[in-house]
Amino acid sequence: MSEQFDRAYYQRFYVNPRTAVTNRAEMNARGKLIAAMADHIGLPVRSILDAGCGVGLLRAPLKRAQPRASYTGLEVSQYLCRRYGWIHSGIQDFTRKAQYDLVICYDVLQYLNAAETHRALANLARVCRGLLYFGVLTREDWEENCDQSRTDPAVSLRGGAWYRRELSKNFRQLGAGFWLRHDCPVTIWEMDTAGRKK
Repeated sequence: MSEQFDRAYYQRFYVNPRTAVTNRAEMNARGKLIAAMADHIGLPVRSILDAGCGVGLLRAPLKRAQPRASYTGLEVSQYLCRRYGWIHSGIQDFTRKAQYDLVICYDVLQYLNAAETHRALANLARVCRGLLYFGVLTREDWEENCDQSRTDPAVSLRGGAWYRRELSKNFRQLGAGFWLRHDCPVTIWEMDTAGRKK
């Protein structure tokens, strides 16, 4: 997998403005949203894990919003690890014992096969002690929402309902991509959630 995410991949999907899937402004807004949600629910953030951090577009907005929090970037691309100093690993193979207050896993799991995806979800539950921000390209997104000319087709598509069911085993869905660990000692008002607490 590491070879798939080489310099050419990032040039196409992140650098070239004609083919990029995102831009710095969009990721700055996303970083502000993530930090604001942690603040909104009253979760102190001392540590952040960005699993599949790519070129690190979320790092700067998160560090501006949470200046006291440590930021750890996790990435399978050897090219990016050499360039930015990220930890070379995928979330499916991450073995460090550390836990993080805030974990981000955005646009990663669609690149994993079924066994890797189950390991990744188990690891997300293991390393996240608070808030998870999770996004993934679903089958529904591929068919109805994304610009397929700008989206990598070399992925494994699963339905959104499948991801929600699997994540709900360890997390409570807050909406807008946010999930809170069931045992996190933060009070969430009923109408701030996407469903009943288990």
